[in-house]
Amino acid sequence: MNGEYWQPEIETMPREDLRRLQADKLRKTIAIALKSPFYGRRLRECGVTPETIISVDDIRKLPFTTKQDLRDNYPFGLVAGDMKDAIRIHSSSGTTGHPTVVVYSRHDIDSWANMVARNMYMVGCRDTDVFQNSSGYGMFTGGLGFQYGAERLGATTVPAAAGNSKRQIMFIRDFGTTCLHAIPSYAIRLAEVFREEGIDPRSTKLHTLFIGAEPHTEEQRRRIERLLGVKAYNSFGMTEMNGPGVAFECKQQDGMHLWEDNYIVEIVNPDTLEPVPDGEYGEMVLTTLDRTMMPILRYRTRDLTRIIPGECVCGRTHRRIDRIKGRTDDMFIIKGVNVFPMQVEKILAQYPGLGSNYLIELATINDNDVMTVKVELDDMTTDVFPELQNMTKDIQRTLKDEILLTPKVKLVKKGSLHVSEGKAVRVKDYRIKS
Repeated sequence: MNGEYWQPEIETMPREDLRRLQADKLRKTIAIALKSPFYGRRLRECGVTPETIISVDDIRKLPFTTKQDLRDNYPFGLVAGDMKDAIRIHSSSGTTGHPTVVVYSRHDIDSWANMVARNMYMVGCRDTDVFQNSSGYGMFTGGLGFQYGAERLGATTVPAAAGNSKRQIMFIRDFGTTCLHAIPSYAIRLAEVFREEGIDPRSTKLHTLFIGAEPHTEEQRRRIERLLGVKAYNSFGMTEMNGPGVAFECKQQDGMHLWEDNYIVEIVNPDTLEPVPDGEYGEMVLTTLDRTMMPILRYRTRDLTRIIPGECVCGRTHRRIDRIKGRTDDMFIIKGVNVFPMQVEKILAQYPGLGSNYLIELATINDNDVMTVKVELDDMTTDVFPELQNMTKDIQRTLKDEILLTPKVKLVKKGSLHVSEGKAVRVKDYRIKS
């Protein structure tokens, strides 16, 4: 380690050298992928072999992979290694159809752990810190992903797992927790429980928070920092790409460095699948470069982001992606307008009297589609009718400016909306399907 860098020779590698490294790793990845039933067939149909890859730009010769491909080849159709070398299996929840499954070799787990350690080190976490993980363990990658990374870093780990906020706070106080991993909606819930218990988070040793797993706005991040008295760093990961750690903010909090020694990133137009210029939003496509058991090529993540142009002042040469704007499959269409939940959240975060929990309901009433935004109040009572009425009208006007249609807005009592232990559910669609 050298100062602020976990692996200085990798993190500050000149771009030309990094591209050559990527091309070499891509050739090796294709050689491995050809051994899997799925890619063996798919790549031969396209005439792609390691020898056809001259530079990183040749990535476009490869076909895209989708979540449906993983589901259709459940459970092990994409596995390229020998299953006797598999040491772990993770999967998505599989709420619709088969879950997506990822199989890991020891090399894959080691590489992943090192990448998470690199991220944690980048924002100041050291082997003298106490790291607490409030993510679920088991098949969800957020638990074990951060656990192994923190252990690789050498930090003392507290595998608290999800939920039980009072116990989380007890551990933070009693064990001297300095760094915490939590999804954004749960971080705000934790701040609320601190307040309910009459405990000032600033009286603890907590100073760093790792947030991710669900889209959130800059306003929500700043609110988390203000409520908990910490610096909160945005992270990106997904099960298909290992789990957490694919990209992470540095101390500048100006975009997430995506580790290009382990992944090739493309941003494409989701309709034409053609690349878009740096700075322009599109769908992120990722290719693994350091997996021996189950490489994945040109995976359509459905996440909408952009490459942030220019160099980062931290000195790292790996390109930065912006926070996830939303997902192509999170978008809903109402009255011909495309709406993302993040657009609604951005507006709601501007009102100090509101809590963090909200729900968008879509329904068909008298043959018309209606959008209703239910949002919890913070400390305000529902008895101050004139004040609430004015706030409701103001929120409606501001939302109309943002999403180009006027939704209904209902301000409800704090605690009246369901709180999920996992990722927050933001949209419920009750519309009559034709």
